[in-house]
Amino acid sequence: MANSELTSLTIDVSHVDSLLEAALEILKFADDHKVWALYGEMGAGKTTFVKAVGESLEIVDMVNSPTFSIVNEYRNVVDEVFYHFDFYRIEKEEEARDIGAEDYFYSGDYCFIEWPSLIPSLLPDKYMAIDIEIIDQEKRRINCTKHG
Repeated sequence: MANSELTSLTIDVSHVDSLLEAALEILKFADDHKVWALYGEMGAGKTTFVKAVGESLEIVDMVNSPTFSIVNEYRNVVDEVFYHFDFYRIEKEEEARDIGAEDYFYSGDYCFIEWPSLIPSLLPDKYMAIDIEIIDQEKRRINCTKHG
């Protein structure tokens, strides 16, 4: 079965050092799904996961949590743009709408969204949900599901 036909993928990551390999596999699985909604409790490793994906995509900027800025913009070696959102601190979905979140989501650029549960009506029809589950201090289970 071709990657584009699969709608879900689960990867167990035993240590942070194996995240890069997992990120490459997830990028291949994602195909043309460029909006990634990252779910997981505080400390699950959402930002660490985005850093690994950024490394896979050859992002040259420092990838860090946009907790206070809400959105960070990164570029890779061929000047492609990537957006990283953290909606943890918003109180109303309208705050995300006011910064133009939907414009970013429909831009065709990669968008990595932390705490997407706070903006459910703003997610596009086509996105990939990534649920990072804590198994123990080092191990994570990453469940990816394509929508749309």
